[in-house]
Amino acid sequence: MGLFSFSFTLMHILLLLSVFQHTLAGSQPLCQDEERSALLQFRQSLTVVQCTFDDYPSAYPKVASWSQEEENSDCCLWDGIKCDEDTGHVIRLDLTSSCLYGSINSSSSLFQLVHLEWLVLSNNHFNFSEIPSEIKNLSRLTALSVSNSSFSGQIPAELLELSKLESLDLSFNNFHLKLQNPSLANLADKLANLKVLHLGQVNIASTVPHALANLSSLFFLSLTDCLLQGEFPAEIFHLPELAFLTLTYNHYLTGYLPEFHNSSVLVDLRLSHTRFSGKIPDSIENLESVYSLGIRGCSFSGKLPLSLGNLTKLNHLYLSGNDFSGELPASLGKLSSLKTLEIILCNFSGKVPIHLVTLHS
Repeated sequence: MGLFSFSFTLMHILLLLSVFQHTLAGSQPLCQDEERSALLQFRQSLTVVQCTFDDYPSAYPKVASWSQEEENSDCCLWDGIKCDEDTGHVIRLDLTSSCLYGSINSSSSLFQLVHLEWLVLSNNHFNFSEIPSEIKNLSRLTALSVSNSSFSGQIPAELLELSKLESLDLSFNNFHLKLQNPSLANLADKLANLKVLHLGQVNIASTVPHALANLSSLFFLSLTDCLLQGEFPAEIFHLPELAFLTLTYNHYLTGYLPEFHNSSVLVDLRLSHTRFSGKIPDSIENLESVYSLGIRGCSFSGKLPLSLGNLTKLNHLYLSGNDFSGELPASLGKLSSLKTLEIILCNFSGKVPIHLVTLHS
């Protein structure tokens, strides 16, 4: 009986161990062979160059950890990669500042990673490649960033087929990227789920479409330095989730500040070096959460409203280079959080209120 009891207990322990190992394997699956192969092919198609640490202190060659060696064969453990915990499919590829150089063409194995939900290639140099139409293969993407990565050419219509996108960052490719055909209006119509849209220095060269005001989930919108023209649709200011809006350095973009609602969640508004004009509305006080307001180098006029002093969370206020009149309102002395105030070339009269002189910085 003793031997039988021992054997039964041992078998029970082995069975439990087997179940435990199976459970562990199920929660931490190895990556898929074909996806590991696709990643290695992608790495081999590019060159790792000397990182510029002055510009990108966190830069390092993430692909250096990618290997065919048996002890490092699980691509889910490689730098820059995240896999689905149930299937082992690669769902995130983040190669930000990875010291990569080379071209990405239509035959790139990158487009075999069809389960990707995040793709971030920012701060590399892709040799002025055009974004291939095969980007449409990555239909599960919710986030795509190729910021500052030396891409060029017209943004393909196929990119607008990525209907699940919530974050799109094509910024700072030094005007080499164009969004003209398809246009910004086409993008706004197709990518209805966007929360983040960063198109800084994308060559758009058009008016701003009213369709952007239909992106009700938009949280961040940057159209800085995009060669925009015409009048900016005022209804965009009223998007219910919009917290960050940047339109700077569009020298032919006109517009005015609307009557702001007290439901506004704007925290950062930057309009500097545009042709925005008119008066600052009294309803500016409804931007209760705003911490940065930049309108330098515009064509605003009239007196500053006393209500500007009610923006108690304001840290930075840039007013220089406008055609204001009258004195600086003493109410600005209530801006206890203010760290930066820029008021040169504004035609203000009188003295700077003593409250502003004594503001802590």
